[in-house]
Amino acid sequence: MPEDGTPETEPDGEERLRALYAAHYGRVLSFARRRAGDAETAQDVAAETFLVAWRRIDKVPATPDEALPWLYAVARNILANVQRGQRRGGRLAARLGRTAPATPAAPDHAGGVVEALHVRQALAALSERDQETLRLVGWDGLDSAAAARVVGCSTRTFAVRLHRARQRLERELTGRGPVERLALLEGERA
Repeated sequence: MPEDGTPETEPDGEERLRALYAAHYGRVLSFARRRAGDAETAQDVAAETFLVAWRRIDKVPATPDEALPWLYAVARNILANVQRGQRRGGRLAARLGRTAPATPAAPDHAGGVVEALHVRQALAALSERDQETLRLVGWDGLDSAAAARVVGCSTRTFAVRLHRARQRLERELTGRGPVERLALLEGERA
């Protein structure tokens, strides 16, 4: 115990936050980018995530395998707050007789555009819960146990959700033939 009587922590909060930031900032930023819609919001969400981690450093799991899902859960909650605020702002703007600014998504013109649009459309047809389940595993690279911690359920429950979400995505992907896919693509260009 140090001379001032305070208990010794290993490592201290600032060192621990620096290590968390160095190890996980890139992944938290990528997580936020895929969900936020614009880079500025994603950066704000990532920064707010580490601010929460700093304020609650004693609650952050000690092992890196457990810390990343904890950070993802915090980022997910911050994104939900941002989206709620954006919806409220949109409703307020509508009440005031103005329209909220819309940011159109630019299509990817690289190879495989048709398939990428098809997958995006199929994913968008799923429920928010199915989308989040698939993104945590497919995009964020988490295993079922870590993803379950992010969404706040048991590993077994998450595994069932993942299985069912994959089945629904497969049905969406196989439910449209090439002609329907082309019609969807043409409809998005109009």
